[in-house]
Amino acid sequence: MSDQPNLLIAWLEQAGLSHSLAVPLTYTLIIFAVFLAALLATWLVRRFVVSSLIKAIHNNRLSWDDALTDHHFFTRLSWFVPVLIFYVAQDILLPPDSQWLELVPRLIFCGFILAGIRTISALLKATNSIYRFRHLQTGKTIRGYIDAIRIVVYLFGAIFMMSTLTGRSPWGLLSVMGGLTALTMLIFRDTILGFIGAIQLTTNDMIRVGDWIEMASHGADGDVIEVSIHSVRVRNWNKTITTIPTYALIANPFKNWRGMTESGGRRIKRALHLDMTSIRFLSEEELDKLGEIRILRDYLHSKREEIKKYNRARGAEASEAINGRCQTNAGLFRAYIVAWLQEHPKIHKKMTFLVRQLAPGPNGLPMEIYVFSNDQVWANYEALQADIFDHLISILPYFHLRVFQEPSGYDFKVLAHPPQKSAE
Repeated sequence: MSDQPNLLIAWLEQAGLSHSLAVPLTYTLIIFAVFLAALLATWLVRRFVVSSLIKAIHNNRLSWDDALTDHHFFTRLSWFVPVLIFYVAQDILLPPDSQWLELVPRLIFCGFILAGIRTISALLKATNSIYRFRHLQTGKTIRGYIDAIRIVVYLFGAIFMMSTLTGRSPWGLLSVMGGLTALTMLIFRDTILGFIGAIQLTTNDMIRVGDWIEMASHGADGDVIEVSIHSVRVRNWNKTITTIPTYALIANPFKNWRGMTESGGRRIKRALHLDMTSIRFLSEEELDKLGEIRILRDYLHSKREEIKKYNRARGAEASEAINGRCQTNAGLFRAYIVAWLQEHPKIHKKMTFLVRQLAPGPNGLPMEIYVFSNDQVWANYEALQADIFDHLISILPYFHLRVFQEPSGYDFKVLAHPPQKSAE
């Protein structure tokens, strides 16, 4: 093949060109021909081989291998074709006495390194996508490890390319970089911290794609959509995207709601404030009336018998209520809430179930409901809370109770101008 330039030069000289013109024209034509051959071969490989592979992958029953085409693995692999053609033709690209003769093999070798780096990078990205697809339900990710490997691949690729172009040993370049440790740490500080953070997050299973997290320091409140070596991306509930440095999740506190999701329940913790001036003992007639409520019937019967026995034993059965035990409207209302929630189909019966009084304060007596919904969907959960408290507020007058509420302008207006009674 090395004789081809001489034959072409001789042919051009016979055609009437001088030797000084025939030589550069010959090598210009050779370079153009090699470039054209490389371009044509690459087009043919992509048009027939790569496209056939892509169609075969898309038409098979497997779905994980689609990641190879999504990240253009075969397209990047095809870049070896033109580099290989230049490698085969390197001996005829320049004259034997050219000062650039030593540079051509180095550039071709750099082409191999660059094509290899891009191919390995696409393969690593595809590996991450395949792993994510396989662990879609758990949300586990190896993005941090993949990013770290890609950085190492790019770093070593750059070192080998510099070594090839300068003719120095790559290990010598590595030793020089090792001597510049402080500068290296400064340049790659964020990458190193991100790599450490990604390893800790993944190893300790602190965060996964799909987790709902809250991080007030960075204004994040939503679902994790991506975990990488440099950042964690969160889609907030208002559809904005918050990008958090990976290491910040190690250095700063954040809340992960995955435990709630995996438990099968979602906590309802809300209090109804009762006006303390409406709390009092109930008369027997009032207890008889409330006994008509189906879910209180058994409770009232057993409780009245218990209180009668207690008061009879202490001689307080016929005395003032203060001398014995009596039922209050607040206590009976709390019993009603317990019985009503136990029958509610949306309340989780195997998780914490409390209806309790909190310390009274300037806003009345808080009657707190501490239970769990078995429906974790946000809209359904909020609707359930609203339904529960709508019902409880509506049922308060049956127990001769009032909800506490700060006086409004309407209240002052009524006091200033009370409604006139109609004349009989």
